[in-house]
Amino acid sequence: MSKAATVLPEYTIAMVGDGGVGKSAMTIQFIQEQFVDEYDPTIADSYRKQCLIDKYSAMLDILDTAGQEEYSAMSEQYMRDRSGFVLVYSITSSQSFEQVKELYNKIDQVKDGEPFTVILVGNKCDLEGNRQVKRKEGEDLAKKYGCQFLEASAKKKINIDETFTSLVRDIRNAKVEDEKEDSYCCILM
Repeated sequence: MSKAATVLPEYTIAMVGDGGVGKSAMTIQFIQEQFVDEYDPTIADSYRKQCLIDKYSAMLDILDTAGQEEYSAMSEQYMRDRSGFVLVYSITSSQSFEQVKELYNKIDQVKDGEPFTVILVGNKCDLEGNRQVKRKEGEDLAKKYGCQFLEASAKKKINIDETFTSLVRDIRNAKVEDEKEDSYCCILM
């Protein structure tokens, strides 16, 4: 007799943020454990990685998005289809921080009341000398959105794995809460 294949829970995640904030560098550091120095603008790349998170296997389907507004027609579709979002800005760019706010609002609008999970990440924390966005600004925005906040560096591999594992934990927890709300008991006499 053959054993039935075990189906891993799949987590669909999108990397969103302004162009050049390091979404691709973070994704490749997580998937391939290497830092890509050169910047080649992404239209959209998809990656899959099997992980063990808190003793549970998971399949992560990560969409590395464009970050350029000219591809916004594609954005509504991936926003509808994804359950988790890594909102990325560069700590060296206040413009990218403002863009994250617009992207969050766009996701919220597209999801139209449907729950979604985000984590806010200030990338390039290794460039402290060029900082334009204070850590407290990131923490305050995350508090407003009710999500976790991390500062990360794709180059130095700081908080890269933690970004993805934290997001998956939050998606799992949200799913458990949804299931609790959906379950009820009916007693018939």
